[in-house]
Amino acid sequence: MARILIVEDDQEIASLLETYLGKEGYQCEIARDGEAGLAMALARPPALVVLDLMLPLLPGIDVLKKIRRNSRVPVIVLTARGEDKDRIAGLELGADDYLPKPFNPRELAARIKAVLRRVDTPPVKDTLRFGPLVIDLSAYTATLDGKAVELTTIEFAILRELALAYGRVMSREVLLERVRNREFEVFDRSIDVHVSHVRQKLGDDAKDPRWIKTVRGVGYLFVPEKDGI
Repeated sequence: MARILIVEDDQEIASLLETYLGKEGYQCEIARDGEAGLAMALARPPALVVLDLMLPLLPGIDVLKKIRRNSRVPVIVLTARGEDKDRIAGLELGADDYLPKPFNPRELAARIKAVLRRVDTPPVKDTLRFGPLVIDLSAYTATLDGKAVELTTIEFAILRELALAYGRVMSREVLLERVRNREFEVFDRSIDVHVSHVRQKLGDDAKDPRWIKTVRGVGYLFVPEKDGI
């Protein structure tokens, strides 16, 4: 039974989620403020954290930031509808998914299943090697020039899918479906934020790509340097 930590100060929402997710087979724990949520997430890491960004004592953004400094536990953030800046900030800090309020508990459950499936799905290969870049599919890790590349769950999933599709352009829509396992609107641009982070962590330059090339109007292409393949 996967344990889910719900960090939410709205008692009605927290209770609703606890009841619904409990029926879905999850064991839920609730923190009513940011400080308690951070302490619980780090002291006994759950399978996944559902994190509201509007919290007392310690804002959700700060909670997420501090979790990411110490843990790769998957995090789904809850944002106020229309607050794009909060959504983008959450993605930039390493959130694996987001859901605007108000939301349907059924959709949140689907998002949780998708994120946990990404973490638990056994890979078809053990290791992908592209010169100095080594992607360990079983350990969910990547190294570049022998040094660990600190990727979030969704960032690793993006790198994995692009590398597995080496030599083929992957559209934004297909990539979104592969790494988050749900249907998306055509104009959902959150994938761009994540790809940008992967590039930064690989020391890549979008204008002169060493690893990931943007194919304008289509998507992305994994292009490892020729002398490193």
